[in-house]
Amino acid sequence: MSGQGIGRPAGVVLAADAGYPQRLQTAQLPGGSGAQDPFIAVSRGRLGIVAIFFGLAFIVISARLVELTWNDDGTGPRAGRENAARGVVDRASIVDRNGEVLATSLRSASLYANPTRVMDIGEVARKLARVLPDLSRDALVKKLTSDRSFVWLKRNLTSRQQWRVNELGLPGLSFQQEHRRVYPHGPLLAHALGFVDIDNNGIAGIERYFDDELRAPAGDGEPLVMSIDIRVQHVLRNELYNGMKAFRAKGAAGIVLDVHTGEVIAISSLPDFNPNIISASNDNARFNRATLGVYELGSVLKTFTTAMALDAGVVKLSGGYDATKPIKFDRYTIRDDHAKKRWLSVSEIFMYSSNIGSAKMAIDVGEKRQRRFLDRIGLTRKPTLELPEVGTPLVPDPWRRISTLTVSYGHGIAISPLQMTSAAAAMVNGGRMIPATLLKRDPEQVPEGQQVVSPETSKIMRHLLRMVVEKGTGRQANARGYSVGGKTGTAEKPSSNGYRDDAVVASFIADFPSDDPNYLLLVMFDEPQGNTVTHGYAGAGWTAAPVARRVIERIGPILGVQPVVEKQKADDTVLIMTNG
Repeated sequence: MSGQGIGRPAGVVLAADAGYPQRLQTAQLPGGSGAQDPFIAVSRGRLGIVAIFFGLAFIVISARLVELTWNDDGTGPRAGRENAARGVVDRASIVDRNGEVLATSLRSASLYANPTRVMDIGEVARKLARVLPDLSRDALVKKLTSDRSFVWLKRNLTSRQQWRVNELGLPGLSFQQEHRRVYPHGPLLAHALGFVDIDNNGIAGIERYFDDELRAPAGDGEPLVMSIDIRVQHVLRNELYNGMKAFRAKGAAGIVLDVHTGEVIAISSLPDFNPNIISASNDNARFNRATLGVYELGSVLKTFTTAMALDAGVVKLSGGYDATKPIKFDRYTIRDDHAKKRWLSVSEIFMYSSNIGSAKMAIDVGEKRQRRFLDRIGLTRKPTLELPEVGTPLVPDPWRRISTLTVSYGHGIAISPLQMTSAAAAMVNGGRMIPATLLKRDPEQVPEGQQVVSPETSKIMRHLLRMVVEKGTGRQANARGYSVGGKTGTAEKPSSNGYRDDAVVASFIADFPSDDPNYLLLVMFDEPQGNTVTHGYAGAGWTAAPVARRVIERIGPILGVQPVVEKQKADDTVLIMTNG
């Protein structure tokens, strides 16, 4: 077989046969024992060089990643993600006494960028500004030209906004999952709930007071339960808002308190704000007039003067004082707004709101006993409540004889509506001063409270309060179907030049049902103006009292207060309520 060597497999061509140089003819053939192929040696050398290159590159990249991860200037991705992670921590919900959600956290996406990966900054800024119109193109350009590797562009996007950004398909943009605080009822309970910042830190209200508890890992998932009944809250705010608008008042405040447990069932301050859009509010709207504001509330404080005098035994219900002439003390003159110019019984002094009679009662009690009594009912010190926004009263210092006179009818001392409500509750609940709370209380764990007046004095005060609504200055509060007791208070506002007769604070306290009260309501308007309905009067009897009546008529059924049957005396136009 010419041209074919013995023992060579068919089809195998040697290098020499193919014309390769003789130095390459060392390839080992199958089944042979020849030397190593030079091609393999060359390939191995090249692979070694490539491996070294990639190894160096890996070391450089790893070093850069370590540098960025441990970056101390707070601009690296770790810092950005740590900042984002703080918002991811869930925050416990807040609910009302019936389980209605007042504040909760929902998952949301926040947009951030790595400027080093953004290719065309101008284009990215233009497109983002188009789908997120609240973002400024110039501001976006400034952020995207940053030398940092992590910058927030927009926090808490809606699902639609996230979808639109994703649709752009822009490199260098990413999303971080966070939790957004949501207040389903908007401004309805704004001041009591408060709000949080962008990182879910409590800034005001309950959110701030219980910040640590609400931010703790939700192991048991239990919400914070408030004493608020959101149904009653809606009625209170609605009637305050309507009254504030009708009387063109600068502000308003209202509180509904359970007199036996100290639970705040509703609390409102106007103007208010939407905690979901806190950036749209101002300082005036965020000011809590119900707990932080302190005011000279006027004649509602005669409730305490009368109770104090009766409880101290300096006068009996059948006793009284001569209110024929004004009281002159130094350069001060104390007059009656509804002067009867005769001797008045204690009942008449309270019913007709006599400044002269109240001042004489306080004189008989004395300065020291008056001050001690006001201490016991919490009017001379900052009250306790689960809010950071709690005002400190303005108390005369030193307490002079003129202070005894003026404080007796509500001037010369400035207190908050919260203080007024808590102290008034003690006058009608049997005489126990129970601290107010915004948290739902277990019926078995209600504080016993301090006995500040006797049960007998408390019973007399309920009778006197009812008389004010039946025949006195509070007749506009006579609610249809409910037995209401109350007291009006109209106080001129102080200024640098004395008291202003063109600006008053009008307030009204009401207990119901008056024979055995469960609740106490306070309504206050700051600088109300008279209108045609009130015949131009801005006093509490014309402004705060009718609003209190409407609130009681609406919340009575919600709170399960039994209505009463109305009877009318043939010779009297006053409605007398009897249990039915």
